[in-house]
Amino acid sequence: MLAYQDTDVAEAPPVRDRLRLVPVVERPVEQPDAPAAGTGRVRAMPTGEAAGALALVGALMAALIWSNVFPADYEALWRTELSLGVGGGRAGLDLRTWINSGLMTFFFLLVGLEARRELDLGELRDRRRLLLPVGAGVAAMAVPVGIYLAVNHSGPAAHGWGVAMSTDSALALGVFSVLGRNLPARIRAFLLTLFVVDDLVALLVIAAFYSHHVRPVPLLVAAVSFAALLVCGRMRLRNCGALAVTLGAVMWAGLMTGGVDPVVAGLAIGLVTSAYRPARGDLEHATGLVRLFREQPSAHRARSAAAGLTSALSENARLQHRFHPWTTFVIVPLFALANAGFTLDAGLLRSALTAPVTVGVFLAYVVGKPLSVIVTSWAVGRLSGGRLRPPVGWAAVAGSGALAGIGFTVSLLIANLAFTGRPLLEAKVGILAAVVASGALGWTVYRLTSLLPRAARHRALLGAAPPLADLDGGVDPALDHVRGPQDAPVTVVEYGDYECPYCREADPVTRDLLLSRSDVRYVWRHLPLTDIHPHAGLAAEAAEAAGAQGAFWAMHTLLLQRQDRLEVSDLLGHAAELGLDVSRFRHDLQRRVHADRVARDVASADRIGVSGTPTFFFNGQRHHGAHDLATLTRALDAARASRDLTSKIVLTG
Repeated sequence: MLAYQDTDVAEAPPVRDRLRLVPVVERPVEQPDAPAAGTGRVRAMPTGEAAGALALVGALMAALIWSNVFPADYEALWRTELSLGVGGGRAGLDLRTWINSGLMTFFFLLVGLEARRELDLGELRDRRRLLLPVGAGVAAMAVPVGIYLAVNHSGPAAHGWGVAMSTDSALALGVFSVLGRNLPARIRAFLLTLFVVDDLVALLVIAAFYSHHVRPVPLLVAAVSFAALLVCGRMRLRNCGALAVTLGAVMWAGLMTGGVDPVVAGLAIGLVTSAYRPARGDLEHATGLVRLFREQPSAHRARSAAAGLTSALSENARLQHRFHPWTTFVIVPLFALANAGFTLDAGLLRSALTAPVTVGVFLAYVVGKPLSVIVTSWAVGRLSGGRLRPPVGWAAVAGSGALAGIGFTVSLLIANLAFTGRPLLEAKVGILAAVVASGALGWTVYRLTSLLPRAARHRALLGAAPPLADLDGGVDPALDHVRGPQDAPVTVVEYGDYECPYCREADPVTRDLLLSRSDVRYVWRHLPLTDIHPHAGLAAEAAEAAGAQGAFWAMHTLLLQRQDRLEVSDLLGHAAELGLDVSRFRHDLQRRVHADRVARDVASADRIGVSGTPTFFFNGQRHHGAHDLATLTRALDAARASRDLTSKIVLTG
C-alpha cells in the first residue's frame, strides 16, 4: 500500500469537524531503501540476483562458444570502431572499449549506490562496525595479491597483480541467492559489506596503477564537473536531471581523456548519492497530488502525481531502481560476452596448468580469499577483546570467504588493461577456473553446515554478535500496550493502522502466535495513515479510550475485524457491546483526551523511519518480508535462537 503517515495527531481537527476523504487504492510497500533483515531468510531471487547470475553465466558460455566456433567474427565485431561526438568533438573507440569503459560505468554507479545505502541505512550506519568488514575486505585483497606475486614475482606478469584481487559482487551475490535460499539474510549483509570494500579498493587500484598517459587538464575538468554535481545534490534542485546527466558525461569524458579509466566516475557519483527512507511530509505531499488526480483526472495532474510519488524516494533508491535491471540483464552480460571469449585448445589448457599467471590467479582466489577473510575476522575479534565480532557465525564467515573468491567482472577488466596476447588468455583461464572452484567451495561449506543439529547450525551461521537494533528505545510496560509474559525472550512490536487491510490480515496471525507460544511478548503501537485512511486516527483514539476502561485489547480486535464500521456511531456501538461506560467513552473521543498518546507512537515511528503498516520488529530488528504465519514464525524462531545463543555466551563468559 502507499505508506503515508498523519501529521501531528494533536493538531488534527475535532472529530465532529473531520471531512470524509476518498481513500486511495493501496499497494504493498516495497521499501526499496530498507536494509537486509538480520533475522529473516533470503527469498528466492529477492532482487533478481539469481536471474542475473544465470544471465551472466549464459553470456559467458555464449562468448566461449562463439569465440571457438567463429573466432575471426568474434574478434572482428568487438574491434569495430564506433565514433560518437557533439559538434567538433568526437570520440572514436572500438566497441569493446565502449562497453568496458562506457557501459560498465553504470555497473560501478550501482556499486557506489549500494555502498552508500549500507552506510546510510544498513549495517554500516554504525561506524564502529566498519572496522571488521574494512579490515577483512582489505586483507581479502592484499593476501591474494601477495599469493599472486609469490608466483609471479618478476617479469611482465608481475604487472598483472590487480587481476587477482577483486570479487565479482554481482556474480557472487547471485550464486549466494541460489545456494542460500534458506540462509539468514544477515549473511548476505555481511557478504555485501565485504564486497563494497572490495569494489572500492579495486576501482582505486585501476585509477592509480592501470591508468596511462595521465593528463592534468582533462582531469581538472572532471573534478570541476564532479564538484558541480555535488552542489546540485546539496541544493536538491528539482528537474535538474538533464544538468546532472550533462555533468556526469563531462566528468566521464574528462577522465577518459585524462588517462584514468572513466568507470571511476560511476563509483564516485554513487558514493555521494545519499539514501534515506521517505519523509512523512513528502509522503503527505504525494498523497495530496494523487487525491487531486483522483478528483479531476488530467494528463497534467497525472504527471504531477507520478513526479510527487517518485520524489518521495531518495535519489539513491530511484537510481538503483532505474539502472539495476539494465546492468543486471544487459550491461554485465554484454561485458562478459565481449571479454570472456577466447580460443580454447589443448595446448593452451596444458600450458595453463603450469603457467604462473593462471596458477597465481587461481590460488589467489581459491586459497587467498577465504583464508584472509577467516583469519582477519578472527584477529579483529581477538585484538578487540571480543568487542568486535563478525555479525555472522564462523561457518558463514568461511562460506562468505569462499564466495569472495568468485572474481570475474573487475578481474577481466584489469586483465584487459594489464595483459595482451598469451598472458591475457592464461589470466582468463585462471579467472574462470577460480569462479567454478570458489562456487563449489562455498556450496560445500553451506551444505556441510546444513547437516549440523539445529542449535549448532544456528550458532555456526549467525554467531553471537547481536544484530544492529532498528527499534528506537525499548518497550515500556507502563506506556506500551503489551500482551504476553514480561520476561519473554522474544518481543514483537507492530506498528499498525486500524483501517489498513494488511493489518487486519496480520491480526489473526499474531494472535495465533500468542496462543501457541509462551515465549512471545507482543506490543501494538499506533501508526494511523490518515492520508489514505480517514478513520484511522479516530479509531486509534477509540482504542485508547477503551484502554482507559481496561478494554484495549477487546476494542483492538473489534476495530481490526470491523474496518468498514469506524464512524463515531459505530465506535459508540462497539463500546456499548463491550460493556463500557459509553458516556465516558464519548467524552474522551469528543475532547480528544488520548490524542497525545497516539501522537507519541507516531513520533516514535518517525524517529526510526517507519512509514507503512504493518511494520514488525523482532527483538528490535525490523522484519522485511511477508506477514503470514509461516514467515513470522521463522522470524520468531530466529530471534529466539539468537537471544538464547547470546545469553548462553554471556553466562559462560
